[in-house]
Amino acid sequence: MDRVHVLAKLNRALLESFSRRTTDALRAALPLRLALPHLEPLLARNVAKEVRKDALVIARAGRAPAGGASDRETVRELLEGARQIDREFLAGLGKVPLRIVVPYDEIAPLRARRIERLLAATRRILQNWAPGRSLRAALQACFTRAEFERLIHDDLRLYASETLALSRAVQLPAVLRPARESIAQRLYEIMQRVAARLAADAAASVYRGAR
Repeated sequence: MDRVHVLAKLNRALLESFSRRTTDALRAALPLRLALPHLEPLLARNVAKEVRKDALVIARAGRAPAGGASDRETVRELLEGARQIDREFLAGLGKVPLRIVVPYDEIAPLRARRIERLLAATRRILQNWAPGRSLRAALQACFTRAEFERLIHDDLRLYASETLALSRAVQLPAVLRPARESIAQRLYEIMQRVAARLAADAAASVYRGAR
């Protein structure tokens, strides 16, 4: 079993579910329906690039030992890898009616925290994942249910904060520009609620039947 691949697949499933649930909630929020044609492509493309970034982190955790200066260098390299993915993301926007200038000064600290947390969590899981055990068993051995729920929730909240910064950089039509900040804040509030629910659901799934 390629444990790194299994963890990357789990992470992708969580982020894609987060994006789907957020979009569904946006469709139900009447004030945001006018902005949805501009936000939905952002959310769909954003989750794809974040999955790629997280896969880099998970792969690095599988081969790089933890420790001091080496960890700082690892985070720096992963941030640069994330920027390259962002550049590819922006280059691909020529195919959709969406213009963004990524606010790196605001996003980089949030991204660094996500990288640090994902590195630590992945290493902890891999170090305690005994041969022959399932992913569920490994997660249950590493975290209590409350710890796992908090881990997922905190990661998704940071993801929501990054998305808030990115949504503020979207070039909206003139009719929607006066409402830019309220739209961004509403999106953030919805993502926060979805994050809490998804974290709880993920924990319930992993710990179902556990003693």
